Amino acid sequence: MKSKKTKNRWLIAASAVGIHISIGSVYAWSNFTNPLIDQFGWTTSQVQLTFSIAILFLGLSAAFLGHFVEKHGPRKAGMLAAICFGVGVMGAGFAVSVSSLTLLYIFYGVLGGIGLGVGYIAPVSTLVKWFPDRRGLATGLAIMGFGFAAAISSPIMEILITSVGLQNTFFILGASYLLIMLLSSLYLEKPEEGWAPAGFLKKIEAGKVEAKVDLAQLTANEAVKTKRFYYLWLMLFINVTCGIAILSAAKPLAIESIGMTTVQAAALVGVLGLFNGGGRLAWASISDYLGRKHTYTVFFVIQIALFALLPFTTNAIIFQVMLAVIYTCYGGGFSCIPAYIGDIFGTKQLGAIHGYILTAWAAAGLAGPMFAAWMKDTTGSYEGSLIFFAGLFVVALIISILIQLDIKKVSEQNNILQKANVGRTVKST
Repeated sequence: MKSKKTKNRWLIAASAVGIHISIGSVYAWSNFTNPLIDQFGWTTSQVQLTFSIAILFLGLSAAFLGHFVEKHGPRKAGMLAAICFGVGVMGAGFAVSVSSLTLLYIFYGVLGGIGLGVGYIAPVSTLVKWFPDRRGLATGLAIMGFGFAAAISSPIMEILITSVGLQNTFFILGASYLLIMLLSSLYLEKPEEGWAPAGFLKKIEAGKVEAKVDLAQLTANEAVKTKRFYYLWLMLFINVTCGIAILSAAKPLAIESIGMTTVQAAALVGVLGLFNGGGRLAWASISDYLGRKHTYTVFFVIQIALFALLPFTTNAIIFQVMLAVIYTCYGGGFSCIPAYIGDIFGTKQLGAIHGYILTAWAAAGLAGPMFAAWMKDTTGSYEGSLIFFAGLFVVALIISILIQLDIKKVSEQNNILQKANVGRTVKST
């Protein structure tokens, strides 16, 4: 019987990027804000709620449909994501044609949000299995696409809105996303059990590469019963809460703190988006060498210092460099999580566990900007919230140390069990 030809793992990675660049366009939603307000007279809050609903359903669908990804595989999950997101965006065009804010919430917010959640986790959990030697790099590639998507799609959206109008822009974008995501999904596939890249096993045998053994192989339901799961959830929640808050406040912060003009501040926000995307790949790749647990500790130490110093920084260049580093840590927090999950829970149900962890993103998406806005309204500036976030990162640093102690404890227990099993085997022979 002829063995099945193994797919090219770099094309699998490219397919994952195709899906993430499509769904990541949700971060360019602000391009639609003013045109929708001008056309229908809706308030800013009403229009922005569409984005909030989409992010909420991203987190919910990632959590509830993670088991669907594991059961039916990345191809079917990717196709489901393509249909939900593509139809959701095209449905937004229909909502515009009938002047319905409710339908905009349902199509773009709910249906599009479901596509976001499934599309986010489906290719990532697969990539971890295709890159046992470079987990961080693999997940960083895909999630980098999500980070860069806004920079790519924003100018396209602006051109389309100006030339063909809002309604047709949604139709064109939705059809394009549907096609790109469907084609990308068709190539997605899990590797065979025990698969490794050419020469990787020989390098391990020769001692050139250290064999990395996952701490455990747990199902999603088993994972949520461990302390490690909640440590990981809290670490992501704090990183995203503080990061999203600084993202939402970057423009007014630049204007108030260092006296930038509105145009300069807007340009800065656009450039910082590149650091968000680049940080996803850079930090994830670094984590392959530094280790995920140490990478998160580095994230938190850096951000404690930067958030504490930002309110007192008046030099424009230093201020911008500090924000750029914060943006890389924000993006890196997302891209390192899937590989970290694989390290401590294994790849048996990585997609489902990743989905559960991503509820931290949904919660942080609501908490971060709201808290920063509340602090601004209460104190008259963003400085108080920055100091508070520095304190939150101290908590995150403590959690990152606790999870390392927990991992060490479980690892020692595993070694004792392994030695006991070896002893029983020798005795029986």
